[in-house]
Amino acid sequence: MKKYFVAIVFLMCGLISAQVQFEARVSKTTLALNERLRVDFMMNVDGDNFAQPSFEGFRIIAGPSQQVSQSWVNGRSSFEKAYSYFLLPNQKGTIVIKSAAIEYNGQIYRTAPIKINVTAAQEQPRDPNDSQIAADDNLYLVADVSKDNLYVNEPTTVVYKLYFANIGISNFRELNKPKYNDFWSQNIEIKQLVAEEGIFKGQNYRYIVLKKVVLYPQKSGKLKIEPLSLEIDVQLPSNRRDMFGRMLLTETSKRVSAGSKTINVKPLPEIGKPDNFSGAVGKFDFKVTPSKNNLKNGESLDLIVSVTGKGNLKLFSLPKPEVPNALEMYDPVHSEDISTPLSGMNGKTIDSYTIIPQYKGNYPIKPLQFSYFDLDSRTYKTISSPEIMVNVLEGPTPVDTTRADGNKNKNAIVDHFRPIKLKTELNEINKKDFLGSNLFYVLLFIPFLLLPLLILFKNKREALAGDISGNRIRMNNRLAKKYLSEAKKQIKNKELFYIALEKAMHNFLKAKLNIETSEMSKNNIQELLLSRNASEETVIEFIALTENCEIARYAPSSSVTIQQDFDKAVFIISELEKQIS
Repeated sequence: MKKYFVAIVFLMCGLISAQVQFEARVSKTTLALNERLRVDFMMNVDGDNFAQPSFEGFRIIAGPSQQVSQSWVNGRSSFEKAYSYFLLPNQKGTIVIKSAAIEYNGQIYRTAPIKINVTAAQEQPRDPNDSQIAADDNLYLVADVSKDNLYVNEPTTVVYKLYFANIGISNFRELNKPKYNDFWSQNIEIKQLVAEEGIFKGQNYRYIVLKKVVLYPQKSGKLKIEPLSLEIDVQLPSNRRDMFGRMLLTETSKRVSAGSKTINVKPLPEIGKPDNFSGAVGKFDFKVTPSKNNLKNGESLDLIVSVTGKGNLKLFSLPKPEVPNALEMYDPVHSEDISTPLSGMNGKTIDSYTIIPQYKGNYPIKPLQFSYFDLDSRTYKTISSPEIMVNVLEGPTPVDTTRADGNKNKNAIVDHFRPIKLKTELNEINKKDFLGSNLFYVLLFIPFLLLPLLILFKNKREALAGDISGNRIRMNNRLAKKYLSEAKKQIKNKELFYIALEKAMHNFLKAKLNIETSEMSKNNIQELLLSRNASEETVIEFIALTENCEIARYAPSSSVTIQQDFDKAVFIISELEKQIS
């Protein structure tokens, strides 16, 4: 019985879960960039924890709003719950609305993703009940093209103007930037946006110039300029007024587009086109100017090739001069002084060549030619520069390489250069490698030779450190010598002299007899010294001198006496050194 009950419960749960419906519905799957999209997430159960998708590629302008409906028909109940959004696309292309999710009876349900195709902005039939009509009738974005039928490299301008009337505007955001494919473009800076009065569609409007661009088409054909699209915050008047009678404004946003523009570009005529034509279009003047004509040995000149005028100055190359072999010419230094107002480029472009002569003589620089297409006459024009003579007054003279038959001798050698050596002479370089040399082996075995010395030094230090008695004796010997030296320094200061002398003698005893200060009694010192084979006379003199040091500090004495006591101490210590075994 229990088995059947469990099976029935699972079957009912499966039927309930199978009946759960959760789906996303959209008002359209293809819309323009300036159209709205409605998205509804519908469910037939009261799901919990609704999680909306991120709506990437869209901006939410309203929502979510929630609607719930429940009805009974013929004894059957139906339930529906919806979350609704109004969206505006941010970009063209295919945008995916991802899955939303709810939770019901411990299970997660998700909607299927929906693909939306967004096209370019376009005009739409207007709903008379739409609150945006006032903005549509009073807000326009226009792209004024100065010339839409022109030649390759002939300039045209695009000025973007925003016309408005009877509404207020505050902020605007670029949704789509215009693209100038196949054009050379130059933006003209607008320092400050200023509202001006103008006529548009036969009516008075105010307008703001938002953007100015100068374009030079680079190929022929029908070239398309992608539109500029903006989203603008506007304030619309309403029929309501405040308590003071002032009209209330409604805040909203509006998307406007300048629309795409097509420009017909004609190719430059082939008839009459010069061979040296490099693409210059406009009206120009051409000059070739040397910095000087007469040169001395070691001097150089600058040859200035310049084009001045109005046209596509940045889009062509200048002709290159040809000079005799006796003149050495370096690569040019290019410079420009060009401004780009709304009428197009004007100014000067320059190539400066540095030329250095090699020999004495007179050398002509051939005339240069510059060709351009004149837009006024619609013909090609060529400007020629005069021949330039360079006079080199000093320097080496080239050898005449003309043979008797009138031909040039290719094997003639100019005296300015040394002849080329035709034979190769190789000299052996005796260079010994460091690896395997005597120095290499000396440096290799030095560590092994130093190792025994380091071991001996270490053992010696350890032995000295372990000889406590010997260390004490050596220390006391050093102290005795130190104090004798100190006593000698203080020989003119009686009190300090005898203090140092007494310390020197005591430290001498500590070193020789290996005793401490507490063991230094008169009888003990005498006994120890005599047991170490010291003579009785020397021992008595040592003890007497030690006792005299304390008395002499306070008794009157002369410098002679002090010197005698120092000499006596040196003598006694020296004698004891010899006698003590």
